[in-house]
Amino acid sequence: MTNIILCGGSGTRLWPISRTLMPKQFVKLFDEKSLFQLTVERNSTICDKQLIVSNSEQYFLAVDQLEEIGSTNNQYILEPIGRNTAPAIALACMTVNPDEIILVTPSDHLIKNQMAYQASLARAQTLATENYLVTFGITPNFPETGFGYIEAAEEEVKAFHEKPDAQTAQRYIDAGNYYWNSGMFCFKAGIFLDALQEHAPDIFTACQLAYANASKDGMLRIKHEDMLSIPDDSIDYAVMEKSNRVKVIPSDIGWSDVGSFDALAEELPNDKHNNFILANKPVNLIDIEDLIIIDTEDALLISKKGSSQNVKEIVNTYKQTHPELTHIHRTAHRPWGTYTILEDTAGYKIKRIMVKPGKRLSLQKHFHRNEHWIVLSGTATVTVGEKTYLVHPNESTYIKAGEIHRLANLGKIPLTIIEAQVGEYTGEDDIVRIEDDFNRGNI
Repeated sequence: MTNIILCGGSGTRLWPISRTLMPKQFVKLFDEKSLFQLTVERNSTICDKQLIVSNSEQYFLAVDQLEEIGSTNNQYILEPIGRNTAPAIALACMTVNPDEIILVTPSDHLIKNQMAYQASLARAQTLATENYLVTFGITPNFPETGFGYIEAAEEEVKAFHEKPDAQTAQRYIDAGNYYWNSGMFCFKAGIFLDALQEHAPDIFTACQLAYANASKDGMLRIKHEDMLSIPDDSIDYAVMEKSNRVKVIPSDIGWSDVGSFDALAEELPNDKHNNFILANKPVNLIDIEDLIIIDTEDALLISKKGSSQNVKEIVNTYKQTHPELTHIHRTAHRPWGTYTILEDTAGYKIKRIMVKPGKRLSLQKHFHRNEHWIVLSGTATVTVGEKTYLVHPNESTYIKAGEIHRLANLGKIPLTIIEAQVGEYTGEDDIVRIEDDFNRGNI
């Protein structure tokens, strides 16, 4: 069985912890492990390999985190843009044998009852071998209005229902045969593709073309124009709600989508005052109750408990007014290492840059800024124009605007530098990549 892990979500309801370039599935929330790492560990005992569908910007986070937990039997599909779950799953299924049984899981869910989970998967596998499309219905323990529901008669699906209002959700709970739609699926790859071709032929055909045109240099890289031509639709709308081959496995597996700070609070241990703390500095409050307070380096969120789902409204506003606050943290992870913004103001920006051993940044140039590099530790190999030279700790170098340059770490220890950018514009999109080890285009 192959586990398709969907990594494309941005987790906006956990902003400011979760951002576009560090979404919630990669944030280490549970015993120094991320939801993505827990997903891989949970399924690696059941599945033979993982097939990870990721945004190209998040691929390097996945690689780093899999190295940390010693997971090696992984393949990747890189999407330049997201087109929802139906295309992502279809592209993944096209890479395997049609008879291969597929387990589709999101990368950002928490499952605490491994024994019950394995029992649900065993039953799903049995049904999948009988050519059914299997979904997993989570036994609800309260009338949640943020999830879709599956109405069932034992394993027979009677209907899929959209997110209900509070009164309807309570009616579902009282009925006893409604389940939360988990977004997990199990089926043969070929059976799913046949169903997609029957019920959503436009998606199937566009995915076929995208797969045929994709680069296959050790991973599947979909071209931007091909991805853009694929209709945006979920697996539920495209296939599951239309097929008569669908079964549901009622599952009481200790599941949470960790989709809000209220949900996160239920999963983290509380202190003696019934507070849960996820912080790297003291936060002191007096005579305050029922608040969620999230403090990061560049953003502060204060919400009443029970209202944290509404953070999406803030994120939508910031996408227009301060897009960098939804896109990236002060510390950004790159395939070559990290950079941390120490100060950013009109006319200049100061960064701390860490380059991993054996890695190098792209060969690049900027139009609107000069850069000063000061080496703190390690040895920098610097290329400026036709010259390449070494810069040691407590030494510096200077790159004029427009000069082609590159920073590399050919040593055995991390390279750390301070970069001072001076110019009329210091945005991250003032980068022209001429050559890149990681096949990235311009930002």
